[in-house]
Amino acid sequence: MSAALGLKAKPIATEPADDDSDISALINRLTAEVNQIAVDKTKAIQQITNQMKMLALNALIESSRAGAQGAGFAVVAQEVRGVGQQVETIARELESQLTKRTGDLVSSIDRMSQRSRGERMVDLSLNAIELIDRNLYERTCDVRWWATDSALVDCAASPDTAAVSHASQRLGVILGAYTVYLDLWLCDLEGNVIANGRADRFHAVGQNVAHTKWFREAKTLRSGDDYVAGDVENQPLLGNAQVATYCASVRAGGQANGAPIGVLAIHFDWEAQARAIVQGVRVGDSDKARVLLVDSSLRVIAASDGQGILTERIPLALDGQRSGFHQDRTGALIAFHATPGYETYRGLGWYGVIICGA
Repeated sequence: MSAALGLKAKPIATEPADDDSDISALINRLTAEVNQIAVDKTKAIQQITNQMKMLALNALIESSRAGAQGAGFAVVAQEVRGVGQQVETIARELESQLTKRTGDLVSSIDRMSQRSRGERMVDLSLNAIELIDRNLYERTCDVRWWATDSALVDCAASPDTAAVSHASQRLGVILGAYTVYLDLWLCDLEGNVIANGRADRFHAVGQNVAHTKWFREAKTLRSGDDYVAGDVENQPLLGNAQVATYCASVRAGGQANGAPIGVLAIHFDWEAQARAIVQGVRVGDSDKARVLLVDSSLRVIAASDGQGILTERIPLALDGQRSGFHQDRTGALIAFHATPGYETYRGLGWYGVIICGA
């Protein structure tokens, strides 16, 4: 199991973000040009028909002056006047119908562009949450593996000075290789931290964590094959840093079915790793996008703009769906995708979310 997965989050590749908007803008421009041509040409036709009607009116006046000799010419003038009116009516209908059709075309293109944009953002949301799932799957493997380390098993069974020193040294060695963690704690079954890997930096030994949700759940694990994934939180004993804590039970003899004798808690350096992922999502500048990870209660746990972390909640219109997109009251596009899980890691009901400005 490698620590590299948590160290570097590669930018999420996607098609150029402006393709859809460029095509939509081109079609809108061409449609507007067609509309303008239609308007210009129908106005030209109307000007000609107005001239025809004026000529027909003048002909009628002259024919009336000519009396009986102008009667035949009057009939022609009336026909010319009628043709002019028919041409004018056709021109107006053409302008009205063409404008309506091109308007419908623009609306359809806008809807298609919006849908394409929404689907692209859903895909990017999935990519972001998949990256964190793969990352956290590694954490579940790490904690269960290290809980079987002989130094930790011996210390949990008999926490004398020598055993604590050896366990702390061993935890420090692990931290040196796995730099995605802030600290590793070995706790007894009463919730007392009896050893940690960075004692020179974090004074956790002697502190009691029995009140924490992750420790209470870890005490009830049925075997060494099980684990606990805690909510992202600010941990006071780690300088109030944002961490995702994973736990496994330390068991007698290091055996999965042995009696529980302690709890190993590993604190994943959440803020740095999550920030690399959300800021690595390559959305276009024109999208004015905010990339987020939210937990099962829709609380923001990572944000590309660094705002609202652990305090803001995003009102997703899920409608029973695991993925989708919608517009909020401001017209902003909100795309989301639920965690798909990775191998034996089912995920925690989190979502990748992208909010694009109106």
